[in-house]
Amino acid sequence: MIYKLEDTKTVNYLFEKWDEGVIWGCLEKVMGDIYVDNLNNPTSAMAILGDFCYFAGKLNEELVMFKPDKFKNSIIMVPEDTEWGTLIEKCFGNKAEKTTRYAMKKEKGVFNVEHLKSIAEGLSKEYEIKTIDEKLYNACFKEQWSRDFVAQYDTYEMYSEKGMGVAILKDGELISAASSYSRFKDGIEVEIATRKDYRHKGLASICGAKLILECIKKGWYPSWDARIMWSVKMAEKLGYHFSHEYVAYNVNYND
Repeated sequence: MIYKLEDTKTVNYLFEKWDEGVIWGCLEKVMGDIYVDNLNNPTSAMAILGDFCYFAGKLNEELVMFKPDKFKNSIIMVPEDTEWGTLIEKCFGNKAEKTTRYAMKKEKGVFNVEHLKSIAEGLSKEYEIKTIDEKLYNACFKEQWSRDFVAQYDTYEMYSEKGMGVAILKDGELISAASSYSRFKDGIEVEIATRKDYRHKGLASICGAKLILECIKKGWYPSWDARIMWSVKMAEKLGYHFSHEYVAYNVNYND
């Protein structure tokens, strides 16, 4: 049997190798859930939030195959090590697409505020930049490219309480934003994107710089994880340093 864990402190030791904001949010019970093999003495655990789940501890095929109601038709599975990765491949075969993602170092106090301000203030007058309010929160759900800015927050009230974001508009339309994909106690996991027809204009960098500055004001750490090298380069431009590559699996249950 697989169980949803309420006393998440009992699995802190299983995730001690991880340096991941999404996992911290699950362990701190800020956002996300933990599932385990045994409530009293868990030896295998899965942290899940939004599109991501992370495995740790003793290999457990039942846990890998377990599909909570919160899972969508697809999920990004991140194994603790190669053994977990091999198990994911065994369980899902060609339904699991092996990919490479990129982790940035989590270094508090690393950001150059003046540098970020110079980027954030570089917006052309044809655009406007705004904090994501209730109107923009609702607007994010209208198109697929912008959903993840707010999708992990069931209501605007939840987003207003736990999250934060900034958006660039052109003629009143949302075209770029940086927001909190998720929240953990001392920070956020950054989600950043620009609508396809407005890319390569520096808008994402401006949003990212502004969001980091807002995080600094609140004492939050803006954790950054990259799916592609473009995201790594942007992060480095804003003051982050590259840490390492890691393996993830895009699992599609419908394939």
